[in-house]
Amino acid sequence: MNTRISSPAALNTISPEPYQPQVFTDATAAVDALTALYERNTTFLIEAFVALAKGGAIEGRYRAFYPQVSIETTSFGHIDSRLSYGHVTSPGIYTTTITRPQLFRHYLKEQLALLMRNHQVPITVSESTTPIPLHFAFGEGAHVEASAGGLADMQLRDIFDTPDLTTTDDEIANGEYEPLPGEPHPLAPFTAQRIDYSLARLSHYTATGANHFQNFVLFTNYQFYVDEFCAYARKLMAEGGSDYTAFVEPGNILTPSGHTEPTEGVALGRLPQMPAYHLKKKGHAGITVVNIGVGPSNAKTITDHIAVLRPHAWLMLGHCAGLRNSQRLGDYVLAHAYMREDHVLDDDLPVWVPIPALSEVQLALEDAVEEITGYEGFELKRIMRTGTVATIDNRNWELRDQRGPVKRLSQARAIALDMESATIAANGFRFRVPYGTLLCVSDKPLHGELKLPGMATAFYKTQVSQHLQIGIRALEKLGAMPTEKLHSRKLRSFFETAFQ
Repeated sequence: MNTRISSPAALNTISPEPYQPQVFTDATAAVDALTALYERNTTFLIEAFVALAKGGAIEGRYRAFYPQVSIETTSFGHIDSRLSYGHVTSPGIYTTTITRPQLFRHYLKEQLALLMRNHQVPITVSESTTPIPLHFAFGEGAHVEASAGGLADMQLRDIFDTPDLTTTDDEIANGEYEPLPGEPHPLAPFTAQRIDYSLARLSHYTATGANHFQNFVLFTNYQFYVDEFCAYARKLMAEGGSDYTAFVEPGNILTPSGHTEPTEGVALGRLPQMPAYHLKKKGHAGITVVNIGVGPSNAKTITDHIAVLRPHAWLMLGHCAGLRNSQRLGDYVLAHAYMREDHVLDDDLPVWVPIPALSEVQLALEDAVEEITGYEGFELKRIMRTGTVATIDNRNWELRDQRGPVKRLSQARAIALDMESATIAANGFRFRVPYGTLLCVSDKPLHGELKLPGMATAFYKTQVSQHLQIGIRALEKLGAMPTEKLHSRKLRSFFETAFQ
């Protein structure tokens, strides 16, 4: 491999040959160039590491850089004002670093094509000044230190770049990033290193690769839903003939359509913290289900990371405490507002920011409830209420003096309480991912109706299957919508990045 070695004053840094910027008027060609540059630079780092691990001589510090894509426009462009993305807000230079272009190929082609069409300017592919950390060059799931061998007694960061958390943040997505005078504006909500960080975390938390995640995501807080989803997915695979092409479980265990047994993957000794299951379709148009467990911390953690994949929608499907006399166990709650007492997002999204209901998602959920249950129109009110869902971070709030919490819940017109929904909706709002919530009443603590073992078992058997089918049907309805309609302008701020 051809390399360049800098002067001793620069600590003898060894890098691939400089990449000359290239200008493109075709999105596919631009993504091909990004892919080639990324593969060249990550291969350089991996090969250097492998050579040193086998006892090769250290010749200096090994460094390679992320690709980047840029546009420059001197006008406000020929913008289709109906679109919420695909254009910049004002003339100037805009850029973003790129990672894993093969994984994001379809996404990048769409975003770049819209930019060129709306502004009638070419795309420039070049090498950024942001080093690729060695850990991220290997991809998610790699254990660099564990395989270092001959480098065991030496700090890797003395030879290679390692993740830099001082520059890995959500300032762009949070609307807090302000470029210095003369600096380009951000073109995308996440930088390459922020994306790589989340891809590694996703593999850790879910035990499945990022390439298996689908664009429509169901979050749940009970294993019962996962068991039902697995049974449904395996039945589809065994029967074959559907639009779903494969089912993937933790350990990247893959069962293709038309098969009854997996053909890939390794069974895990134990499940990860938040296992994910993927019912795949061509173009990542299928459904991913994640068991996030209990609590707003998990809900924030997983949505922080899935957001970098730019999904088209995510829904919360779980159990809640019903707060009204008119509700019965097994009734559904369609959230149209959220009362946030989860606290995990207070520093990123202040509680005074409203989290609106999204009409496209609300209609899909309501239509799905009608289809699966058979109730329509006014009759639907027998089994479902719309209203405010409160999310709290104290699972045992009932054990405190109830006068304060109950007063706040009543003033907020809350109809249900859980520990995840508002967090997932708020992070969807923050990251411009369409969101929604459909819960099932499993207890009524204010009315003395608590879950008992026998009651809970009977309830789960009768309600989980129907509830899951409603969630799946709602996501299929959202998947049938044009992407530009689903990603509406409601989630965009005054100064937005061009990438969705």
